[in-house]
Amino acid sequence: MAIEALKVTNIDTYYGESHVLHGVSFALEEGRVLALLGRNGAGKTTCISSIIGFLNVRNGSIDLYGTRISGLVPEAISQLGVGLVPQGRRIFTSLSVRENLMIARQREGQTGRPWTLQRIFELFPHLGERQRQLAGYLSGGEQQMLAIARALIGNPRVLLLDEPSEGLAPLIVAEIGRTIKVLKDGGQSIVLVEQNSNLALDVSDQVVILNTGRCVFAGSAEDVRGNQNVMTQHLGVFQAV
Repeated sequence: MAIEALKVTNIDTYYGESHVLHGVSFALEEGRVLALLGRNGAGKTTCISSIIGFLNVRNGSIDLYGTRISGLVPEAISQLGVGLVPQGRRIFTSLSVRENLMIARQREGQTGRPWTLQRIFELFPHLGERQRQLAGYLSGGEQQMLAIARALIGNPRVLLLDEPSEGLAPLIVAEIGRTIKVLKDGGQSIVLVEQNSNLALDVSDQVVILNTGRCVFAGSAEDVRGNQNVMTQHLGVFQAV
């Protein structure tokens, strides 16, 4: 029986008095990638913000391996094992690559092979070569890799990736995809928010599509690829690749 790493149950989230998420539910299985898709403004980043605790859910619940995390502050949610790679990277540009990683290292992790600097630099050799360099001088792709590495070194049980390919060249987008596959093969549980539907469907196992803050589809990536109506109506993709 599959283990649920993350379970979101009927959550309602508001910005002020604006009701953004309406009864959203999904479950991420351990060691899988769940792609959270939808058009701009569908509520994807709001959902990520609800999971990490940036926004409080008014109704419903969010559980990490059976432990309720909704209602906790972001620091507590992070310490329990939720890692975030935020939209826009948000690295510390005035710190070196190594310093960005060192300040994020907080826990040994609950697996037999925790993330260390050595493992990070094996996964991202370019970061190892530039570890003394100020992060602000990295290329956009290198900064995105650093953002992922910074989340990993906290040894998350569930990793949230919010638009990791945004603004990057196609070759770097492909590298992001390969990195996600390596992490999945290593057993990392991932929630992926991604506008690039080809990338998302290539790396994901499960797919949830949001439209105006509501779940309108939940199934496998293969189900989405084979459903032109879903691709067109909810994602604006007119030819499934």
